[in-house]
Amino acid sequence: MLPLESTKCSFLICLGFGVLISAIIYLNTEVPGTPQTKAVQNHSLSCQEPTPDSCQAFLPSIPSTKWQRTDCQMEAYLAGAPLECSQMYTDLHFITTPLSKEEELFPLAFIITIHKKLDMFVRLLRAIYAPQNVYCIHVDDKASQDYKEKVLRLASCFPNVFLASASEAVTYAGFSRLQADINCMRDLVRSPLRWYRVINMCGQDFPIMSNLELVRYMKGDEWRDKNITPGIKQPPTMRYRTMYHYEEVKGKKVVVKGWYRKKGPPPHKLQLYFGTAYYSLTRAFVEFVLNSLVARDLLEWSKDTYSPDEHYWVTLNHIPDAPGSNVNGGWEGNIRAIKWKDQEGTSHQGCKGHYVRDICVYGMEDLPWIIQKNSLFANKFDSSSFPDAFNCMELWQRNKVLQQAMVPIQPSWLLTIQVNASIQDTATPRED
Repeated sequence: MLPLESTKCSFLICLGFGVLISAIIYLNTEVPGTPQTKAVQNHSLSCQEPTPDSCQAFLPSIPSTKWQRTDCQMEAYLAGAPLECSQMYTDLHFITTPLSKEEELFPLAFIITIHKKLDMFVRLLRAIYAPQNVYCIHVDDKASQDYKEKVLRLASCFPNVFLASASEAVTYAGFSRLQADINCMRDLVRSPLRWYRVINMCGQDFPIMSNLELVRYMKGDEWRDKNITPGIKQPPTMRYRTMYHYEEVKGKKVVVKGWYRKKGPPPHKLQLYFGTAYYSLTRAFVEFVLNSLVARDLLEWSKDTYSPDEHYWVTLNHIPDAPGSNVNGGWEGNIRAIKWKDQEGTSHQGCKGHYVRDICVYGMEDLPWIIQKNSLFANKFDSSSFPDAFNCMELWQRNKVLQQAMVPIQPSWLLTIQVNASIQDTATPRED
């Protein structure tokens, strides 16, 4: 019996060691498909940031209760290990279902040019994201590798979001800014995803309209089958931009080559127009831009002009043969709510934040003016300089989007949790 007892003892000891080793291996191994993987744990959004009480003072439609954000670690969330995409949709509050049949049947395309402030980009994309739309993201070639990788990591979670296949080192007022849009347009027309109109944006924009309102605006009687490129015939005060040869110092500035040598006239005897760089264009017009000899010649001629995106789109949109052209158009088309410094006392009563390049970076007291304008988007916001204004605008816009939804609201679509709603609720925050 002694040999048997000895064998049994040895077996139990071996079994014990085996269980211990298996436990160690298990505890140090990620289990695929589980929501609490190391990627999620490392990039937790476990934080609560109070939404300012002053929101209600400027945006009365926001309920007068206490709110807290729970997604204030976006940059850390996008760092490191691969994302668990389904968990990310929930954690970052993306709406992943079409909110109405009307929107589903009229997909839009967006071009977004960015170079900094990752948190603002994520929040902008979240505000305009819908699964039926398509999004081309142009990341400035000057951006850090870390920034590019984080944007790519985010985009990889969506079948309808991609980075532009060619990236420019964008210079303020340079041709590179126009070329960035052209690059995305080429990618969009090659995309297998369906879309009817394209809208361009920058990283400091934020939507005023919901996606449903955008669709209805584009399909309305005024703009159905028409491009929106606000602008007028080039005024004498703006002729210097296209009269002389300019040179782009990549990523830095645009300088005139010499005041002594003037450019020749634009090709094909085109009448130049001056307007906004922002637009809403039909798909047929985009194909015209990419394939028409007139459009290509104007693009080539514009390479050594100053801020060519402010004459290129609006000039082409006044050509009678261009699809969706608006030959008699002027400044109409509510593309952007912008407070220009030289328009104080006329279109607005001053900037409550501060001016950057004569454009207002919005503060809290600017919000009622923005809402009243009811443009497609507002420019500019800055989450560092005036975080409360951006937070309140974001909460107001998401509330409007969800109020218009024609499908059941998912809890994860809410940007905040409501706290201290009543005496009974003070102990346990609830989603609302």
